[in-house]
Amino acid sequence: MKFFSKLSSTFFGVGYFPIGQGTLTSFIVVLMYKFFLYRLHWAYYLLLILVVYILGVVCSSVHSRVLKKKDPHEIVIDEVAGQLLVLFRLNPTWSLLLISFFIFRLFDIAKPFPIKQIEKFPKGWGIMTDDIMAAIYSGIIVHLYLLLK
Repeated sequence: MKFFSKLSSTFFGVGYFPIGQGTLTSFIVVLMYKFFLYRLHWAYYLLLILVVYILGVVCSSVHSRVLKKKDPHEIVIDEVAGQLLVLFRLNPTWSLLLISFFIFRLFDIAKPFPIKQIEKFPKGWGIMTDDIMAAIYSGIIVHLYLLLK
């Protein structure tokens, strides 16, 4: 279970990149969406987000306990779930993908209210849910942009 948790929570080792682990992970998810994930039926795509979220809660709880840290930077499965949520049903044009990427990273790093408070949830719940909230904020901004465009 420890190896699987490490592999999953670090997104197959991306979390061990020396700098910008969350940003790199989010960008990889954008590329995955651009080239194949956008083709998934919306129900399967939502199921994917749910599976990543639940897997992330469990695996990040285990791996953070192994590392003896509350929210280690090596754990990046939260960025996977968050970026997937922001991208949900977006047209896979580079402009939209990059806008969603930058806005998500901004909210994930800045952690405006109540994201900072959500981060304090216990174990993997805090690790995962603060990124989901950042994704919700980002999705609202992206969809407002699309509405006003």
